[in-house]
Amino acid sequence: MSPLIEARDVELAFGETPALRGASLAAEAGEVLAVMGASGSGKSTLLHCLAGILVPDAGEVHFDGQRIDRLDENRRSALRRDAFGFVFQFGQLVPELTAEENIALPLLLGGVRRAAALAEARPWFARLGLDGLGSRRSGELSGGQAQRIALARGLVTRPRVLFADEPTGALDSLTGEQVMELMVAAAREQGTTVVLVTHEPRVAAYADREAVVRDGRARVLSAGYAPGVAERVAP
Repeated sequence: MSPLIEARDVELAFGETPALRGASLAAEAGEVLAVMGASGSGKSTLLHCLAGILVPDAGEVHFDGQRIDRLDENRRSALRRDAFGFVFQFGQLVPELTAEENIALPLLLGGVRRAAALAEARPWFARLGLDGLGSRRSGELSGGQAQRIALARGLVTRPRVLFADEPTGALDSLTGEQVMELMVAAAREQGTTVVLVTHEPRVAAYADREAVVRDGRARVLSAGYAPGVAERVAP
């Protein structure tokens, strides 16, 4: 099976500091792929290249048969809006919006009418155990509640790929496990590919495969083993 999203020999430097040194990574449709690595290893930079947020200095990034690193910013922005979803470490909810409006935000930005967008957002509250919280703003939510709102916002458009960058990093272990269970279940139900950046083995255990990023290089473990089996391959 051809990968849905792939980085090939990607290199990127910030000034004189290299962040990626020929990293390659691929994920298939419907797969949950965990990208592991220590702080500063380049794993978040690699995710940002895959998502079209950053353009690599060298190498290639492909999505669904299209080379996206050659697209201009407007076309990459449209791709992020229409085909990708995002969940970040601290949720990054818009504080002026209610929880319901935060979930609906990607739909609103995509031109969906407000009433229709809010109607799409509302079922997520029961689905993620958030009943009665639709009118609350981010300052009125716990960390776990806010991250579940962020998860719903990332999935409400039914994206082809969900990029999750340390989605449990600001949560306690129990709440983090709950968020991961919900993320994986919702993504599998929708057939969404998940590229998950984490430094925690307990979080990576939810994935079908793991990639290890070290010193700007990545290696993906072979497919076909049971999710949750902890293995490591050094680049």
